Amino acid sequence: MEHVTEFLKVLLNSENLIHYGGLLLLLLIIFVETGLFFGFIFPGDALLVTAGIFCGSTDLSVNIYLLVITVALAAIAGNATGFATGKYFGKRLFQKNDSFFFKQRHLEKAKSYYDKHGGLALIGGRFIPVVRTFVPILAGAIEMNFWRFNLLNVAGALLWSGTLIPLGYLLGRQIPNSVDYIEYIVLGITVITMTILIHGTIRLRKK
Repeated sequence: MEHVTEFLKVLLNSENLIHYGGLLLLLLIIFVETGLFFGFIFPGDALLVTAGIFCGSTDLSVNIYLLVITVALAAIAGNATGFATGKYFGKRLFQKNDSFFFKQRHLEKAKSYYDKHGGLALIGGRFIPVVRTFVPILAGAIEMNFWRFNLLNVAGALLWSGTLIPLGYLLGRQIPNSVDYIEYIVLGITVITMTILIHGTIRLRKK
């Protein structure tokens, strides 16, 4: 039991995960978090910022450009998998009973977010925990246009990876111990992103 607890501590802690697993485990977790319905348990935003900090402070010996591109590719593949899952299971997802790895309220939260923001939810939702996992599944369930989905999928993944990792990189270069404040950094990013998205949606509706 102690070994299981230690394993979960590594998986759910962004700093430990990158220290123990390096780039390969990081990419695997990003794929799972953005593509499989139980992936919401992983700290995606914290992982990206932490990876950037470690890259900037040389604790992670990976080129910053390689890190950004490979994370974006893992996120694109994850969302594509989520879309395929939603398309295959369709409306049965909304009738599925809660389990340890699946919560109906998470799917409903993603649907509410999608109803408010439409296709932009696939881009803005990248920066919001839980929503990030379930929005692509929902897009497949409601049979969103495949090519439109992929365009938004790629744009969202590049924006997510291309902002959070370089932000962490700059913090790592200037403040090496900034990883100690990762929770506050990620919370601030989430609040700012949601504010910008809501403000932009209101302006579009007024027009």
